[in-house]
Amino acid sequence: MKRNMMMGTIVCTFCSMLAIAFTPAAYAEDATQFTMSTSDTESTGEFTVTLKGEQLTDLFAYEAKFSIDASNLEVVKAETKIEGFSISPIVKDNEVTIAHTKIGKVDGEKGDVILGTITFKAKKVGTTNVKWTSLKTVDHTLKNQVFTMNASQDFTKVFSDLAGHWAKPDIMEMVGKQIVEGMDDDHFAPDTNVTRAQFATLIAKVLNLKDSTGQTPFDDVASGSWYESTVKKAYAAGLIDGISEHEFAPEKNITREEMTAMLIRAKAQAAGIKVQDMPANGEIPFQDEAEVSECAKPFVQLAVEAGLMNGRSELAFAPQEHASRAEAVVVLKRLLKEVAK
Repeated sequence: MKRNMMMGTIVCTFCSMLAIAFTPAAYAEDATQFTMSTSDTESTGEFTVTLKGEQLTDLFAYEAKFSIDASNLEVVKAETKIEGFSISPIVKDNEVTIAHTKIGKVDGEKGDVILGTITFKAKKVGTTNVKWTSLKTVDHTLKNQVFTMNASQDFTKVFSDLAGHWAKPDIMEMVGKQIVEGMDDDHFAPDTNVTRAQFATLIAKVLNLKDSTGQTPFDDVASGSWYESTVKKAYAAGLIDGISEHEFAPEKNITREEMTAMLIRAKAQAAGIKVQDMPANGEIPFQDEAEVSECAKPFVQLAVEAGLMNGRSELAFAPQEHASRAEAVVVLKRLLKEVAK
């Protein structure tokens, strides 16, 4: 009980000191500067910023405020090596406040000093920002200085399974555009296969297709299924067909030639033309051309010529192999650029 009372007294005294000292606002000397830096702007979750003062003459206490998006960032901890007492970070209305004071009859810090570090944790993948908005300082005589800060730092949380992956830049860009999502907050599963329903859903997002009240001929698209609306939209727009007259096979992994066909139909739909009116040179520049289904050859020709699709290697298109989530995102990015022309 005595200890709690003593700590409470210290906190109250500290806050009172700051309040009194900051009443007549003064301005900083030109020589003194404050900076915010970070060693890494990209990680799988946590980011640490370092606050530094340069050419300090007498720093006894300080209060720093930051602007964040609290729905996406949380404060993990704030630390300092300056002796004294710190108030735990306070987060309110997207503003973070930290404060620290030395204790006793001692001089303030001098020279170049690291004021402290703050560690944030991103809640979801994507880019967010931390802005240092203000700094109030007190010297050992309780003279105050007020700094209006303009330091800002962007941070990007990436999926943990994208480290070193060839499609990482494209995936992160499409996540930022809210076209694709991860399997969870930390994993994208780039090499997992994509189903026909999933790819149809992604194309519908890229083209921003409107809902359709029409029906499809597919008996395997169940009423109330998560993909029912997407399949209806894609079918009405002429982007998909079935593997038979009455079967769409929504849960079947999509092949690369099936994905190619959807891409070209999407390109034609966006341009307001028919696929058969799109010119092609009639060549498929891969040694496995014979493996491409006859009905898919025009789509493969058009997609390769337009740069929407590449081969799995320089010599092989791999038309019957299943497409991965990474491949799907990359070709959708190309499609998005194409329809934006």
